[in-house]
Amino acid sequence: MDTFTLTRGHVPLLISLPHDGTHLPSDLIPRLQPRAHRVPDTDWHVARLYEPLARALGASMIRPVASRYVVDLNRPADGHALYPGRRETGLLPTIGFDGEPLYLEGQEPDADEIHQRVDTWWRPYHQALAGELARLKAEHGRAVLWDGHSIRSRVPMLFEGRLPDFNLGTADSTSCGPDLQWSLTNVLEAQNRYDFVVNGRFKGGHITRHYGHPADGVQAVQLELAQYQYMDEESFAWDEAKAKQVQATILELLRCCLA
Repeated sequence: MDTFTLTRGHVPLLISLPHDGTHLPSDLIPRLQPRAHRVPDTDWHVARLYEPLARALGASMIRPVASRYVVDLNRPADGHALYPGRRETGLLPTIGFDGEPLYLEGQEPDADEIHQRVDTWWRPYHQALAGELARLKAEHGRAVLWDGHSIRSRVPMLFEGRLPDFNLGTADSTSCGPDLQWSLTNVLEAQNRYDFVVNGRFKGGHITRHYGHPADGVQAVQLELAQYQYMDEESFAWDEAKAKQVQATILELLRCCLA
């Protein structure tokens, strides 16, 4: 089976959705705790949020098939921690965002399985992502990578209290230039529907940090959305009215990337 979907656009913008996938391989399901079968830590509906925006702008978009429980595409392949000193779920997560085990006792992946999953699921996604960025840069002289994420607004294991609605990450202002960060911040400051933060709890994961090299003509930005602003966090149901408002704001942000 294909491990990802890549839609190529004609403008220098690539939207990556590394936690959109929900597929669990059939041989993995019996090893997981029953509650994990629902893949609750998915970045629910991010493709539904971004697909019409990518079409409208002519942007490229890449999204995986597999759940982050198979392998986390926003982690380095060597499993290095993104936020040292904080509790994390890891390259091949063995706990969920609730801090509880994902696997039945004794069913966690060993070193060989980790390598196999990285080769099967992680490397193809990153090879395609890197290739598309290279194509866009060759055609346009520059490229912007937008890494789209979402998460429950309250995850005590990861952060205290309620997450801001819009969380922009630029790896502490290193993955994109100051002009782009300023423009994106201006968009969020100009509206009063959502609260936001720049380089707060979510500064950008491996994708933002690895691919963002402004001096070389490739900028990268991560957006982490609080899910309650476009869906029901308990049932995972899409909320059309809320989603349209969120999409309007995201569209303005994406337009900044092309300005």
